[in-house]
Amino acid sequence: MPLPRPEARNASTPSRQSLRGLDWFIFFLADVQTGFGPFIAVYLTTEKWTQAEIGLVLSIGGVVGLVGQMPGGAIVDAARSERLVAGFAIAAIGISALAYATWPIFAVVLTAATLHAAASCVLGPAIAAISLGLVGPLAIGERLGRNARYASLGNGVAAAVMGTCGYLISSRSVFLVTFILAIPTLLALARIRERDIDVARAHGAVPREVPDAKATSVLRLVRQRPLLIFASSVLLLQLANAAMLPLMAGIVTTRSSRWAPVLIAACIIVPQAIVALMSPSVGRMAQQWGRRPLLLAGFAALAVRGVLFATVQDPYLLVAVQVCDGITAAVFSVMVPLIVADVAFGSGHFNLAQGIVGTATGIGASCSNVLAGYVSDRFGSSIAFLGLAGVAGAGLAIIWFVMPETRRSAP
Repeated sequence: MPLPRPEARNASTPSRQSLRGLDWFIFFLADVQTGFGPFIAVYLTTEKWTQAEIGLVLSIGGVVGLVGQMPGGAIVDAARSERLVAGFAIAAIGISALAYATWPIFAVVLTAATLHAAASCVLGPAIAAISLGLVGPLAIGERLGRNARYASLGNGVAAAVMGTCGYLISSRSVFLVTFILAIPTLLALARIRERDIDVARAHGAVPREVPDAKATSVLRLVRQRPLLIFASSVLLLQLANAAMLPLMAGIVTTRSSRWAPVLIAACIIVPQAIVALMSPSVGRMAQQWGRRPLLLAGFAALAVRGVLFATVQDPYLLVAVQVCDGITAAVFSVMVPLIVADVAFGSGHFNLAQGIVGTATGIGASCSNVLAGYVSDRFGSSIAFLGLAGVAGAGLAIIWFVMPETRRSAP
């Protein structure tokens, strides 16, 4: 797919300071976001909350995160400074963490969960927009691979630090650490020079001598066949993937309760390590080979993982199966924003398009646990895993038979 105009190529090379600032911004942001994972349920349980209250807060946060995907992308598209939007979002997340730690009553926690979910809706698009604005559409693949590497490293470091703090100090300390980590995140964001970010390019726009209302129409964007096909495949990806690790964790706990925490931690660490190692290579290969071969590899790894979870009995071998999860995660952490950039560049609505795919992601993930849990209870875990593998196979078929190649080439 050629670029709309030669002017859409990088007019200048971004400074090393800005590129390194983006690296560390993503690293510390991953640290901050890790504090809002399973630690919330652990902390609120220690504060004598009921499971119903915890579930209600988490569900409301999930609904806000789902509904806010497209508005969040539209906000980033409308902004004149993606750095400013990201800065406000980080500040909001830091305030949310402090609220959790200092006043864990229902009204405050519900407000904090809603604020965190809303802020997260603009952070993903803002990061992708800053990346696109810095390096342009032809170099975005390798840049997204680098982003995924630093995010994976940040997740791993944060999980270790926060887990240690929670064990040695208290569950409350996790949220205080999260609040403190918001400070270096903002400092790293400040290292990215505003003048290095091409605002129009960050929104997926290109210079035009005569305004073209048709090319920049939102309706035209949402009717684009590649975008709709890709969003459908991402929904199937999440439908197949989201429930696999929680379902497997329950099985490991049943088979080896003593070593279950260690095995589950290993199942999380192995994919993160693979993502950190592979992601930059995925970005380079996507530009050399095209997007479709890597998408096929990601779905194939997910299907194989489901089949192996259904057949492997040894809980220790299940850790090795998580290598497949690392391959899938490395591929799609790069491919999702990259293909959206391919399809939406020139429309001026790159971040809105990210919101559309993000909504599909949320729907798939939300349905996955419910459906897999029902099938597991009714027919057994092996059937549930085979069903999830079948969903991954359906996604692979969509990529193979329907999804067009979206790779861009220089004019």
